[in-house]
Amino acid sequence: MKIKINNYFITDDSRVCDENTIFLADNQSKKFINSAIENKTKKIIYPNELKEYFDINNVKVIGITGTNGKTTTAALIYSILLDFGYKAALLGTRGFFINEKRITEKGLTTPSLLENINNISLAKKEGCDFFVMEVSSHGIDQKRIEAIDFALKIHTNITGDHLDYHKTFENYRSVKNLFLSDETPKLINKDDPFVEFNYKNAMTYSLNNPSAFRIEAYTAKDFLSGVVNYANERAIFESSMMGVFNLYNMLASIAAVKMLIKKPLEEICEKIKNFGGVYGRMEVVSEKPRIIVDFAHTHDGIEKVLESIDSQNIITLFGAGGNRDKTKREKMGFAAAKKSKRIYLTSDNPRNENPIDIINDILKGIQNKEKVIIEPDREAAINMAIENLKEDEILLVLGKGDENFQEFADSIREFNDKNIILKVLKKKEN
Repeated sequence: MKIKINNYFITDDSRVCDENTIFLADNQSKKFINSAIENKTKKIIYPNELKEYFDINNVKVIGITGTNGKTTTAALIYSILLDFGYKAALLGTRGFFINEKRITEKGLTTPSLLENINNISLAKKEGCDFFVMEVSSHGIDQKRIEAIDFALKIHTNITGDHLDYHKTFENYRSVKNLFLSDETPKLINKDDPFVEFNYKNAMTYSLNNPSAFRIEAYTAKDFLSGVVNYANERAIFESSMMGVFNLYNMLASIAAVKMLIKKPLEEICEKIKNFGGVYGRMEVVSEKPRIIVDFAHTHDGIEKVLESIDSQNIITLFGAGGNRDKTKREKMGFAAAKKSKRIYLTSDNPRNENPIDIINDILKGIQNKEKVIIEPDREAAINMAIENLKEDEILLVLGKGDENFQEFADSIREFNDKNIILKVLKKKEN
């Protein structure tokens, strides 16, 4: 990335350095300092100096980390703040937005340090009071957030993911908890057995354990509703979202907004009604037949989605990513088999792996193989699942959510689960 500042540039890529370009030596790029010097860089700076070049003062940055729930929690906080009349930015898996306008398309969940700082600066120029961002384990480990002062850090949960990178669950857990180890104001899911955090300036939320923010009663069958309690305040909430896991996302969002702007709990809960959910996250694509698309791509994610559906006739279609954490595949199969009447195993993003090898890894977790249909071509699998779907069955298409592509060894192909589903349904009508 190369950013123009006044009459010169700043970059973290030594290859594009010249006499008019300052080189940022961050955790990732510092090994290329000699290359930057050889290319006649104007100057070398370090992360703690970035604030001298970018105006990011007085923007309250909210960082959300966790295995699942980051995207929905971030989007809901962003939505509530906008509804209250604040100007806000949102950065994460779905891209970068300022005041409801998309600035950039999807990229890394947590981009490079230079891009993060530049995005906060752009938000400041647009008058933003708040900057809501997802913080990935890669982003923490690679110090892509090291120069950012957070107004609030939020933890959703720690299950298992990215072990291709972190190698062990303990390493992954340790990196996630590192984000919560300082004295920054924090909001912690008290029901997570794997979280460790600095208690100073920490608030908690939960469904099951004593905490500052808690849900007293709720229903989560076809929609969400219930009562939130905080200190001497109680308020009713209602949402079109589905699933107990979204109760956690909602409670985290309500608590975060309360901590940030101190509005009455009742007013905050009232704003929940305006949020229809995130595209590709428990999205009901069709009512008759009932077909739901979700991003669930871990065993915990699959388990929670299945638990949120009150039916014995769930048909589940999913795969697993190639060249990624292989240890989760068998667990994903086991999680899907627990409540699925029928399972379609297909491709996700196979990348450089043979799709059948990935499917066989998932199969190891499924004891009853008779309920499994194997079709590596994802579009063909979706078509087959819809063709065979009975009136009383619900089809869950999991793993890719709102992604618009499939990655193969030799290409990246345009692909969107929702679009494919709608195409198949339209063809059936004709």
